[in-house]
Amino acid sequence: MSTIIKSKMNRILDSAEDPRETLDYSYEKQLEMLRNVKRGVVEMVAAKRRIQQQASTVQGNISRLETQAGQALVAGREDLARMALQRKQAAIMELQGLDEQISGMELEQEKLTVAEQRLQAKVSAFRTKKEVIKAQFTAAQAQVRIGSALSGISEEMGDISLAVERAENKTEQMRARAGAIDELAGAGVLDDFTGAQDDISRELAALTSSQNVEDELSALKASLPPAERKQLPGSQS
Repeated sequence: MSTIIKSKMNRILDSAEDPRETLDYSYEKQLEMLRNVKRGVVEMVAAKRRIQQQASTVQGNISRLETQAGQALVAGREDLARMALQRKQAAIMELQGLDEQISGMELEQEKLTVAEQRLQAKVSAFRTKKEVIKAQFTAAQAQVRIGSALSGISEEMGDISLAVERAENKTEQMRARAGAIDELAGAGVLDDFTGAQDDISRELAALTSSQNVEDELSALKASLPPAERKQLPGSQS
């Protein structure tokens, strides 16, 4: 279950991740590291200067104590001269310790400066590479979108393709129906028998009407007197 959940989460994160945002975030982290290194160099320089100022003060005290020891010896105060010289020796030892600290701090400052320069070069190179990768990703993304739009892979183009296909199918069905209606109409299958009659019907109706006329004419002749029937044309025959 743990493996499945991790794989699902990994897939979700992978689909949601934007490489450009990840690159920008990494670049910001490197800039933060670079700022911390620069801050360390500045703090190191400031601490070294404070110690140098302290060393200058101690150096001044050494010179002052040496002068005071000479003055005390001239005044016949050997005890004061000895005390001044003792303080001078203590100041000299303090100055030596300060010089050692300054030397160590200068060495650390040099290391930090070299590290800063290297990190600066790496950050600059990463920035250039980051912009190139972002441009390539944007171009590839645009190509995918354009290719999807042209090939109909995208969801929108897929819906449009289906709509066009349905419209074409309906059009073909209507054309086939119209052709069938024309064919049936031409064959006389779809004639309207409640309206005008065709040629055969008209001929049959004419024959029926003519026969009715002949029958009525014969009946009318039969109703006439014999003398009048003899006077009719064709009565002899």
